[in-house]
Amino acid sequence: MTIRIGVIGVGYLGKHHARILSALPGVQLVGVVDKNLGRVTEIASEYGTRASMDPRELMGKVDAVTIAVPTELHHEVALSFLSAGISVLVEKPMARDLDEAEGMIAAARRAGAILAVGHTERFNPAVAVAREHLTEPRFIEVHRLGVFPERSLDIDVVLDVMIHDLDVILSLVNSDVESIDGVGVPVLTKRVDIANVRVKFKNGCLANLTASRISRDRVRKIRFFQPEAYLSIDYAEQKVEKFTLSRLLGIPRIEGGSIPVTKEEPLARELADFADAVRTKRPPLVDGEQGKRALALAKAITDKIAATS
Repeated sequence: MTIRIGVIGVGYLGKHHARILSALPGVQLVGVVDKNLGRVTEIASEYGTRASMDPRELMGKVDAVTIAVPTELHHEVALSFLSAGISVLVEKPMARDLDEAEGMIAAARRAGAILAVGHTERFNPAVAVAREHLTEPRFIEVHRLGVFPERSLDIDVVLDVMIHDLDVILSLVNSDVESIDGVGVPVLTKRVDIANVRVKFKNGCLANLTASRISRDRVRKIRFFQPEAYLSIDYAEQKVEKFTLSRLLGIPRIEGGSIPVTKEEPLARELADFADAVRTKRPPLVDGEQGKRALALAKAITDKIAATS
């Protein structure tokens, strides 16, 4: 069964949606949509599909769409398709607030449509490998540093990039959040561009996250400390290292090193998962409820930063 998919928004990220979907087995890229006529015409020509400036032109022609427009438009665009029974993958953060997120989830439920959220790091092969070795994380350290982006900056750094790590952590720590501390600073925009956050979970696990979109270097790393073991993930390099405490002959020593990872493009894995979910009517790996959970924590963090500024 061929799944007919359209891409709405072909800017910084949406262009890669079009690239991948145009070559994905079992998928027909029906069309691409963007308000920039020159841009959408260029992308449509490159990937052999139709260009449009109006998402409504996809109605009746697609089984699903991916949405990579500015966050403020996610709810409006997604709701029109979900209400029509058309499955949606919406980029993170899934909406501006929890009411919008819940509205999208409810619309998908009523119409029997699939709703997936684009938390791409969940599809990173390194994360998948590390997951098998994590038992009881007690301390998590995250550094996600990037250069000033040439893309939409309609949200702050927490909702823009830190939310990736919040989603990963929530999927790995089996506990509710107990408390949040954070500080953030606007530097190059009117919104927070760099932030440091500490999230404490009710089971005692503590996560310390630093996110920046104004750094000179690119760093995307997360480290997990658990009883007698340490794991490190380099998202960008798709590299995992594990070190454990050994007591051979009663002498404590640290042993370990790299764990093999088969490298793949996370976005390609995400889109393949979405297409398969639409085809088989199964839940996607990151569904609307999980997208809302990450959004809720990100919003709680931004509120905390605002209150302490």
